[in-house]
Amino acid sequence: MGKVIAGISMSLDGFVTGPNVTRDQQLGDGGAVLHRWLWQPDRLDSELLASMRGGVGAILMGRRSYDLAEGDGGWGDGGPAGPVPCFVVTHRVPEPETVRARDVFTFVTDGVRSAVEQARAAAGDKVVGVHGASITQQCLAAGLMDELQVHLVPVLLGSGTRLFDHLGGQVALERTEVIDSPNATHLHYRVINTPR
Repeated sequence: MGKVIAGISMSLDGFVTGPNVTRDQQLGDGGAVLHRWLWQPDRLDSELLASMRGGVGAILMGRRSYDLAEGDGGWGDGGPAGPVPCFVVTHRVPEPETVRARDVFTFVTDGVRSAVEQARAAAGDKVVGVHGASITQQCLAAGLMDELQVHLVPVLLGSGTRLFDHLGGQVALERTEVIDSPNATHLHYRVINTPR
């Protein structure tokens, strides 16, 4: 089975969005700077992105992330990784006629553990990519995360959405790789143990 891996851009003070997240401004006030390494990559960023492409077999995300982008057709007829199966952890399933890519999105109402199992089955030997802070926190707290990739951007946002809230205790990590580009320091960790 493939690994469950979260890859997320974060400010030096621990935020993955700025404040005031909306559909029009999904990274919040000032948060677009966190993805500059994706939009204006240097050679090291480009090599990292190339190594990540094609390795994702399924996406795991929360309902808020889904609503922010899919609600206005932000992904078009696919999901965050195109036609890759996407599992949305939610308490309420949207009306079928509102889901643009019905063959891509599966809405899971019985918790993050069930969603991870379904995503792993769909991904096969490929990676389950974890999308968003809340689902990353839930996977870490439940002991479901294999690896964590933090793309640390040299900026202090001051407020917004924190990546490492609500973990339920200490999480031990082993650093496996550091790639230092002018745009971001790409930190890769293996998750050793989690609170539960």
